[in-house]
Parts: sequence; structure tokens; C-alpha cells
Amino acid sequence: MNRRHFLQTAGAAGALTLVSGNLRMALAQTSGPIRIGFLAPLTGTAASAGRELVDGWNLYWQQAGMELAGRKVEVIVEDDASSPDTALQKARRLVQQQKVHMLVGDILANTGLAVAEYAKGTGTPYFMPVVAADDLTQRTRIPNVLRVAGFAASQMTRPLADWCLKQGYKRVVTIGQDYTFGHEQAGGFIQNFTQGGGTLAGQLWHPLNTADFSPYLGQIPSFSPDVVLAIETGADAARLLKQWYSFGMKQQFPLVTSQNTTDQSIIRNLLPAEALGIVSSAHYAEGADDPAVKQFVDAYEKEFKILPAIFAAEGFTAGLWIADAIKKVQGNVEDIPAFLDAVKSTTIPDSPLGQNLHMDDYGNPIYNIYIREVVERPDGKLVNAVIDSYAEVSQFGNLSPEEYLKQPPFSRDFQGVAK
Repeated sequence: MNRRHFLQTAGAAGALTLVSGNLRMALAQTSGPIRIGFLAPLTGTAASAGRELVDGWNLYWQQAGMELAGRKVEVIVEDDASSPDTALQKARRLVQQQKVHMLVGDILANTGLAVAEYAKGTGTPYFMPVVAADDLTQRTRIPNVLRVAGFAASQMTRPLADWCLKQGYKRVVTIGQDYTFGHEQAGGFIQNFTQGGGTLAGQLWHPLNTADFSPYLGQIPSFSPDVVLAIETGADAARLLKQWYSFGMKQQFPLVTSQNTTDQSIIRNLLPAEALGIVSSAHYAEGADDPAVKQFVDAYEKEFKILPAIFAAEGFTAGLWIADAIKKVQGNVEDIPAFLDAVKSTTIPDSPLGQNLHMDDYGNPIYNIYIREVVERPDGKLVNAVIDSYAEVSQFGNLSPEEYLKQPPFSRDFQGVAK
């Protein structure tokens, strides 16, 4: 064999070996396990909510199985400790050491923002079942950061404003936690309420973890409101509702609330007299007369011996949404643009969060939102039952996205009051 023929043969063999090696590598990448890094606060201030988020997520995979499109699914759960620094550290570990294909989870806005910024730098898909900071899918949206089962904070309270106007309420006073989530949820309500002809009579803001609400409740009668809107989460929600009842406010003014204030995690620990009749708005109602909701509630209650709160429903639905997208790309989650497109284009016909869930062009779901009232089941348990509903509610309210994004973000100084 002459030298030229040998080199040609060797070169062809080397090329064939290289192609063969690359093919094996590609096949290994798309036939190995799909690794999902799941972040949740299992310690710290949001630990109870984090536990229910994980339980809802696990319930979905328990029912669906841990295999999709011929690939095993591995979920690695990390505790973000309700801390942005810890969340960032755990996200880095999941991506750099555990080689996860995507990140899912977090609850608190500060942890979600920290992980979103990290995902922006790495290009890792990051899916949020809960984190509600408006601008994550508005002014500072990131293409690879999407809400699945989550919502923009101001989105949920908009239909409640319309419902209040239909009841003849014209003057509203708000009481809420003095931080971004409180500002945004109040802002969504007030913008729609004043657009519809209502008047903002006054606003009362209090610090997180307020023990005594009497200084705030004592001011409400001076505003002569037709209705009071409460924006509360966690222990503040429970304390506000208890004191609202014990101070006799329930007999004086109608009270409407954000979804977290009468969430199952709160009302399961209240007396019926403290919670019955309170109206709220949300994309989830555990007392809804909907087959998919009933099936989820029954399965969760059987497994965990409590009725599922909103975090459990969001965790379950996040699994449903992501699994549907994985099937669409036939398991090829390594093709990140195609996978993200599949998540964006997915429509979920039935879920614990209602029917026909789909996403807008900014990475936020469009929901059918329930108006809910706390009622007592025959077994004595309190649930949120549906008394009205609003279809296709956008995060941009009654405005086009372009018009909406010209206004400032909601804050104490900007509450969207219509001129």
C-alpha cells in the first residue's frame, strides 16, 4: 500500500470513528435519564408551603410514572431554605454538578429572582410553578424563564374588582402586607376597580409578621368603604381573619381577599365563623365542581390526609405541563429552543387549575379565574367553592401588552388608579 493510499484510508477510518463517536454521544444524550432539579423551601419562613409544593409535584409523577418518551425521569429535590443565597447555591450545584436539564420550583420572589438571573446566564430552562413577581414575565422577562402553573401577582385580583363592582360596591379600602407581592396584588384590583368607575378610599400597609392588626382595623370605618380588600399570606392571613372576626368587623363591612388569604393552608386552621362567606379570586378552588379538580383533591386528601392548598395544585400542574412538553419533543430536552417552544405552545385541557391552560407571548399562563366563597362541606371541612368565573384572564388586564408595559410597575407609589 503506498503512503498516499494509506493516509486516505486512515483519514476515512478516523472520520468514520469520529462520526460514530459523535452519534453514540448524541444517542446517549437523548436516551439517558431526563434530570430535573426541583427547588423548594423545605426550611425557613415558607417551609410549610414548600412541603405542599413538593407533595403536589410528587403526586403527579407518582400517578404518571417516572418515564417519558422512552427516557427515565430523575428528580433531584433541593431545599432553598427560603433564602436567595441558598437558592442560587443550590441552582448552581444542580446545573454544574448534577447536570440537570432544567430547573423547576421556588416560592418566594427573592429566591425566584435569584435563580432566574442565574438561568439567564446559563440558558438553563427554568420553570416557575409559584413565583409571582409581575416583571418576571413583563418588563424584565427572560426567554428561558417561564411560568408553568404560576401567575403574575396583579393578574389574580383583577376579576375580583369586576365582581365587586357588580355587587354595587363603589368605595374600597385595602389592607395588605407592605412588600412587592402585596403592592402588585392590590394594584391589579385597584386598576380594574377604578377603570370600572370605583373609588379607592384608602390604603393601609403593614409590615410582614404583624401580630396586632387593631391599629389598622380601627382606621377602616373612617373611610366609609363599601368593601374591604385584604392582601395577606401565611401567618398574617390567619391573624387578620381571626382579628377581623373578634373585633366585630365581619358584621360591619364585606371583606374580599386575595387567593392566599383564604387558601386551604389558612382556612383549615380557622373556625367556621372566622372564615365562612369570605370571597376571593384565584385560578384554583379546591371546592370546584370540576372532574379534574375533584380527582386531584380526592387523590391528594387520600395520600396526605389534608385538603390540598394552592401550592400543591401548582406543583401537580407544573408536572403535568412539563411532562406534556417533554412528550411533544419526544424526550429531546437537550434541544432547548424546541423544548421551550413546546412548553410555550402547550394547552392543558384539564388540570387542578382549571381547563384549557395556555401561555401568552411573555411566558405567563392565561387562566380562567374563579370567584370563590368559603363554605363548609358536609364533613365540616372548609373549602373555597366557585360562585362565579372569568374566562381568559391576561396578566395585562384590560390593556394591550404594549400599552400596559408603558406604565410603571405596581408599588406603594403607583397603584394603577384610573384618572
